Amino acid sequence: MITIVGAGLGGLTLARVLGVHGIESVVYDLDASPHARHQGGMLDMHEESGQMALRAAGVFDEFARHVLEGGDATRVLDKHAAVLFDEEGNGERPEIERGALRDLLLYSLPEGTVRWNSRVVGVRPVDGGHELTFADGRTEVTELLVGADGAWSRIRSLLSPDQPVYSGLSFVELRIPAEPRVAAVVGAGSLFALDDERGILAHKEPGDEICAYVAVKKPSDWATGEISREVLVAHFADWHPDLREIIAAGEGTLTPRPIYALPVGHRWGRTAGVTLIGDAAHLMSPFAGEGANLAMQDGAELAHAIIAHPTDVEAALGAYEAAMFPRARQAAEESMANLVSLFEPHGARRLADMFLSFAAG
Repeated sequence: MITIVGAGLGGLTLARVLGVHGIESVVYDLDASPHARHQGGMLDMHEESGQMALRAAGVFDEFARHVLEGGDATRVLDKHAAVLFDEEGNGERPEIERGALRDLLLYSLPEGTVRWNSRVVGVRPVDGGHELTFADGRTEVTELLVGADGAWSRIRSLLSPDQPVYSGLSFVELRIPAEPRVAAVVGAGSLFALDDERGILAHKEPGDEICAYVAVKKPSDWATGEISREVLVAHFADWHPDLREIIAAGEGTLTPRPIYALPVGHRWGRTAGVTLIGDAAHLMSPFAGEGANLAMQDGAELAHAIIAHPTDVEAALGAYEAAMFPRARQAAEESMANLVSLFEPHGARRLADMFLSFAAG
């Protein structure tokens, strides 16, 4: 039995692709139930990674039915609300709500594959593999262990001493109900409003709701206290009223999301019977747009490696890691470079020029 810790997109993709080929797995997740918490905003699926994984999982057609039409449109504004780039989507990177994508993968698995309310509190090597200890006192020994347990992975300690480091940038997530004035500013897909080391990033969701992230350079503990919309709006006092309205129109809880990343090029030596996928392996900022796509690609490619080496676990894990490490490094380098570039003065102009170069190429 293959044991996967973490029922995120990477872990579920791995379980599904294995299952398509008749290989059983079990997935442990700390959440109490599938919908114990909101899964996040929109994701664009890249052809070479996320879409590849969906095809390997046999759920691409179902995915296509959940795509937000026109959701891959992109708009870039500066702080004066001047439009520097505005392009309709072309369908190459279709957008889907993260929760809908997770449900698609989750409900493609046999019932009971995912064991909820299973928080891993300890893990250690033992004869025959690795022993997991759960919060309720249960233990389990597994021959092949995959850490798909995100940024603060418990499984990563078996392989690497590295921990995520704060990037210097914090997001505050807010949600905005269908509101025509805000919708007109955001457009049909993604909005990037950047200037003077600050940003407002927003995306239209199904039902015309908008998910937005207010981005500011602050100490890592800045968002641990109470944050009000008034405080956030004040950080953008010199920005156009239409952009400040995106913050003011938000309803409900403000969710702080400090941006952390593992060292660029994070890797480990081959350790018998265990590996990592997704953020557990290569956490990076969102400014390469690769996180979810890489996690799903990891899951699919690890499954393919296991399928190709049915009697040799170490050969399978070695083949997977040999391909994953350079791919993840390249994406992490891009992510780090973009974080620096976009949150300096005139970041909107640089991002617009980047998108224009993509269109020209």
